[in-house]
Amino acid sequence: MNYVFENDAAFSEHYEQQLIAHINQFTPFKAQKTTQKGYPDIEVVNSLGQHFYIEVKVQRRTFMTVEKILPESGLKPSETVALNLSDLTRYFELEQEKQIHIFIFWVLLNRPCILGEDESRYYYRLASELKPIWEREQQKRKFRRKSGQGDEVEGKHLGVTVNYHFSLKELKVWDGKLS
Repeated sequence: MNYVFENDAAFSEHYEQQLIAHINQFTPFKAQKTTQKGYPDIEVVNSLGQHFYIEVKVQRRTFMTVEKILPESGLKPSETVALNLSDLTRYFELEQEKQIHIFIFWVLLNRPCILGEDESRYYYRLASELKPIWEREQQKRKFRRKSGQGDEVEGKHLGVTVNYHFSLKELKVWDGKLS
């Protein structure tokens, strides 16, 4: 399989826009794309001017070989989601240094063993809630894939090659709907 960074970025952008629209239409919060470099995708502000952030991760491929490649992880293919390791550790630092909350929001697609056809499911967790899992599991859940042609855009390497993995059982289900 040839990974294509631009396809994934455009696909994720679609879900980011849907989540922003949902927040703005159905909650008392106001959301927009983040303008600060190094911050998650979405900035959300409450009526008191307090900010929190949301990183959106769309997972449409199943890590079918997780049990073989990461045997000590205890993860199963149908329940495994990933996050760029450098983003994860940066979000840990941002939460602590800036005293802000950062939510990781996963959009799960194409998992026929747990989802119906054309069905999606949403999961989330605060970065600070993921940190104890990361500290406990460390290298057991880290995977570096080979870099490929699709990782480069206009001569720059943009594709993520080092991911950290979590189980859906460690996340919270969000029962909302994005249209």
